[in-house]
Amino acid sequence: MEINMNDIINNPIQPDEIEWRVQSAKDGKMTIVPYITNRCVMDRFDAAFGSWNWNSEFREIDNGFICRLTVRFNGETIYREDGASKTAIEAEKGGISDAMKRAAVQFGLGRGLYKYPRVVIADGNKYIPNWAYPKLNALVKWLNDGNTKDYVLLENK
Repeated sequence: MEINMNDIINNPIQPDEIEWRVQSAKDGKMTIVPYITNRCVMDRFDAAFGSWNWNSEFREIDNGFICRLTVRFNGETIYREDGASKTAIEAEKGGISDAMKRAAVQFGLGRGLYKYPRVVIADGNKYIPNWAYPKLNALVKWLNDGNTKDYVLLENK
């Protein structure tokens, strides 16, 4: 059975492969953005290349990290690199994880998230409320079905 690496990497990101983060909060509303999870990177790369045919390497730079993802595919070795700053919470772990996710985007994984609509939650909190997650999961499925929108306002109704 031939595995199509491009299908595995480029298939739409599923709700459980997304981490939503607050980008900004103002006047009782917050704008949130989707990111692929690090587990998504590892699972998709394992499925596409086999767990022994890819690896990640990290090097520290000023206030951050560069990740090099290397894959062995059809007798070739291919790598992509990208970096990220240390994060506010768990600085090193967060920076390493973000660098790996950004390197995976260089291969195409999760690139479709850049086409997601602007998502705003009508809630004065600084954290994403629990009631929003089922709505976000439904939004991801709706987008994966080929639907599009420029702006989404989520309210607790």
